[in-house]
Amino acid sequence: MCTDDKARVVREMFGSIARRYDFLNHFLSANFDRRWRRACVREVARLCPVSCPRILDVGCGTADLAIACSRLGPVLGCDFSHPMVRLGLAKAAKSNRRHPVQLLEGDALRLPFRDAGFDAVVSAFVLRNLADISKGLSEMRRMLRPGGVLAILDFGLPDGALTGRAYRFYFTRVLPGLGRLISGVDGPYRYLPESVSSFPRPAELIGLLGKADFSETEYRSLSGGIAVLLLGRVRA
Repeated sequence: MCTDDKARVVREMFGSIARRYDFLNHFLSANFDRRWRRACVREVARLCPVSCPRILDVGCGTADLAIACSRLGPVLGCDFSHPMVRLGLAKAAKSNRRHPVQLLEGDALRLPFRDAGFDAVVSAFVLRNLADISKGLSEMRRMLRPGGVLAILDFGLPDGALTGRAYRFYFTRVLPGLGRLISGVDGPYRYLPESVSSFPRPAELIGLLGKADFSETEYRSLSGGIAVLLLGRVRA
């Protein structure tokens, strides 16, 4: 599938489940997704070189991570799915925010912002969906000031023999059916395990971060490897 075709398919998929997206995220992950976002925010707070960072959330979806990050500083979120952005704006307007949250439509592979405009770039469950992961990482790098921090959440696959087999059964056999039943849409929840299975392994991801000119890179497993947190910094 070419870059433009994948982008179109992913945009249509997420638009089709936008109204059930939050519920399904929480339900299908047994609310672990909330913990993973909190872990991401903690790492940004720990690593960021300024006390009130300007933060960009790439692929912000319905704004859960953007709202969580707003306790640290003002957040600008972008996503190429209009229904997701619309729902995120409504959620952000009702949320208890310490700092402003702004959302707009934008493509992760062609971010519509000036170079070096942010102290931190965050992203949740987006990287594996990009038609060109290397280009996406390069765009995120372009957004960051010297000393700036990158924090990316995404799904992984547990390596343990017993846990890994049990999770793969749930992920490939149970989750797609539940997602289809609740959302009324088939494609996105068949695509999810396929996209995670083809996602680069830890060493390759660290290599891609290095090629995008990030330093101090880390790959952390969360919840036994069900999720991963990628961290990097731009040299000061």
